[in-house]
Amino acid sequence: MISEVLIPILALLANLVTYVVIIQFVLSMLVAFNVVNYHNQFVSALMTGLNAILDPILAPIRRHLPRTGGLDFSPIVLLFLIQVAMIILSYVGRHYG
Repeated sequence: MISEVLIPILALLANLVTYVVIIQFVLSMLVAFNVVNYHNQFVSALMTGLNAILDPILAPIRRHLPRTGGLDFSPIVLLFLIQVAMIILSYVGRHYG
């Protein structure tokens, strides 16, 4: 019973976080290559909001990753961990639900 409700909600949240990570990555690439800049009020507000959402999730991952200079691998690790969690949840839902 719980797996019929809880697992789809967790899957929805995992998908939402995945989309937010991808949007932040694309937007940061656009800023890095000067396609858009922070002087645009919409871009500035969007990046501030995305960072406010993702920084509490990415900060613990960043603490455990080695320093790589200018490259930040924490979003990739987060996406990997989300996929692993979804595999575990689907297994639990099939076998114990």
